[in-house]
Amino acid sequence: MKLLVKADSRYPIDRKKIRLAVEKLLVEHKMSLDVELSLYLVGERKIKELKKKYLGIDEVTDVLSFPQEDGITLGDVVVCYPQAKRQALRFNRLLDDEIEFLVCHGVLHLLGIHHD
Repeated sequence: MKLLVKADSRYPIDRKKIRLAVEKLLVEHKMSLDVELSLYLVGERKIKELKKKYLGIDEVTDVLSFPQEDGITLGDVVVCYPQAKRQALRFNRLLDDEIEFLVCHGVLHLLGIHHD
């Protein structure tokens, strides 16, 4: 699996932890590890802009997923770092655990698994 992580240095994450979690998730769902996935860690302004542009909703969210149709690239997962930090505090989790959860949640959406 090729995991491309794009994050400003002010948004530190445990890249190895994220990679292992995504690989495990893909194996559990019988997906090939011969895929590419892009992960972007962004601030509130950018996630709000993306949500408004693509979903028509003008608000901050924790994670967005953008599937690709080319068969090699699974898609893009965008996580709002400040929102993840708030949620980690609220749920009494480590920030890296919350980001791992959000990334996996986003990957599930890329796999076509959605919630109400």
